[in-house]
Amino acid sequence: MGQYDVLKEAVWEANMEIPNRNLAIYTWGNVSQIDRKAGVFAIKPSGVPYEKLQIEDIVVVDMEGNVVEGSLRPSSDMETHLVIYRNFEKVGGITHTHSPHAVAWAQAGKSVPVYGTTHADHSHLPIPCTPMMGKDQVTGNYEYETGVLIVDVFKDIDPVHQPMVLVAGHGPFAWGKDAAASVYNAVVLEEICKMAWITLAVNPKTPPLPNYLTDKHYQRKHGPNAYYGQK
Repeated sequence: MGQYDVLKEAVWEANMEIPNRNLAIYTWGNVSQIDRKAGVFAIKPSGVPYEKLQIEDIVVVDMEGNVVEGSLRPSSDMETHLVIYRNFEKVGGITHTHSPHAVAWAQAGKSVPVYGTTHADHSHLPIPCTPMMGKDQVTGNYEYETGVLIVDVFKDIDPVHQPMVLVAGHGPFAWGKDAAASVYNAVVLEEICKMAWITLAVNPKTPPLPNYLTDKHYQRKHGPNAYYGQK
């Protein structure tokens, strides 16, 4: 058994959830997971369709972005994942997709307010959207700068309490304690964006949920005295 087999299998399984959950088509997305003790993370290879993706195709890179195992090139978004891992120490897995409703909000350059308790159950905070990238950022190291853009938005936001972000003009990124959790959050992100879009179609003047109701739903699931679910 290889040194990174367990890590690669976890990442392969998480990547296969992208088409299974209708988060992206063709090759439009990627998932990674980090092993901080080993100083590496595994990620989907670039441009490989999900129906052809095998466990042995998953690429392992170090924290400088160098390939340490795998014969294929890592995802073109690898450096974005790398910047997030370097700066968000509690993040163990990252998912990037092009799910349509989340992308629509990103293309509009709009953060998603907390309109209802479904959103509040997962985060008491709006889903932030980054500023649009400048020309210098795009013509430089684009993927690295995408990561920097995300980190900058979270200067005053705890990425544990808000595991989702929209990159303006691009699309969503989500993260969690591991690859599987990051995909879960990506699915939730898409559903929240869909619900918010429908809400504004019904009533364009819908206000955000009152703070007392937002906090109640968040705390009952994530607070110190949480009582949602089973012990």
